[in-house]
Amino acid sequence: MSTLQQHSIVAIAHNLRSVHNVGALLRTSEVFALEKVYVTGFSPYPTYPGDDRSAKLQAQQTRRMAKAAAGAEQTMPFERHEDVCALLDALREEGYAIAGLEIDPEATELAEYAPREKVALLLGDEVAGIDSALRERCDLLLQIPTFGKKETLNVSVAAGIALYTLRTA
Repeated sequence: MSTLQQHSIVAIAHNLRSVHNVGALLRTSEVFALEKVYVTGFSPYPTYPGDDRSAKLQAQQTRRMAKAAAGAEQTMPFERHEDVCALLDALREEGYAIAGLEIDPEATELAEYAPREKVALLLGDEVAGIDSALRERCDLLLQIPTFGKKETLNVSVAAGIALYTLRTA
């Protein structure tokens, strides 16, 4: 791990629709030694102690997530939060820069960003991205430039690129 920078990095999965994407995010986050993944909004999440979802839903989501997570659903620390705004405020209080990963004219290219010691990477809905109210709560927006005809990446792929870039910056 000598080439990796030891910034404190957390990820926030807000309103991700896909169990596969959350599983892939957990796996990628474990690979890049994130402190934690926070799951907010309607994002699916693995079973945890005190989980109040039905046993059937817990089992279904965790089983489907495990395929992409490859065991990281059991080892990667995660927390479920109902109120994403309160979470962002708490992370900011802890010294985290809140960085939204989003296509936006005001966004900084990911490769140009020099991360602070603590970064919270906010990921949004696969279709709509990060809504405007949450964008305003970010300290900055980051984007990954694209060069083909497609202008967007799958959220778990974008997260992998961003987390690698942040970890090695």
